[in-house]
Amino acid sequence: MQKITGLIGLVLLAGGMPVQAAQGDVLVRVRTIMVAPTEKSGPILPAFPGETVGVGNSFMPELDFTYMASDHIGLELILATTKHSLTGRTGTTGSIGKLGSTWVLPPTLTVQYHFLPEAKVRPYVGAGVNYSVFWNEKASDGLQAAVGKTDVRLSNSFGWALQAGTDIDLTKKIFLNLDVKYIDMRTTARLSTAAIGVQQVKVDINPIVAGIGLGFRF
Repeated sequence: MQKITGLIGLVLLAGGMPVQAAQGDVLVRVRTIMVAPTEKSGPILPAFPGETVGVGNSFMPELDFTYMASDHIGLELILATTKHSLTGRTGTTGSIGKLGSTWVLPPTLTVQYHFLPEAKVRPYVGAGVNYSVFWNEKASDGLQAAVGKTDVRLSNSFGWALQAGTDIDLTKKIFLNLDVKYIDMRTTARLSTAAIGVQQVKVDINPIVAGIGLGFRF
């Protein structure tokens, strides 16, 4: 009985030990994220100068890797791709509704500062850069019914990123992660239509990315 009690005590002690993200560690996090654009759209030119577009939210899994260059400094690479709809808001395009969709791959590298690397609750902040790649763009059936066959292309962009989050120990090697980022992201959408020629609209997407997930220390 004493041996069993001692073993249980060791397990509980190990589970209660802080993860202690230290120099040389690799932290892998798996999150569920919500990508919520705070978009600002220009006019749809030249045919619809008084009309703008909106960009829809998206929910997706995300994977990231953090290398701890020191006890306090981490380098994080964030990998995820999300699908978003493009919709008209007013006038002719508003009556169509969904104009198209696109996938976005915005690999983002941030430099993080971890305030309390030896605590059980470890907040951090970060800043960095991203390169947003738009792919698999498609016109909606509603748009093509209105103006004929349409080809959609969105331009890629460089931008900056800000980040804040916290890691909370669950066991010695596993922790809960809460994270929020703001990503500077912009694009120009080019719609080549059969009926009204080429239309363009500039959109600052600038999403807030909120995530929750599990992290693993190696």
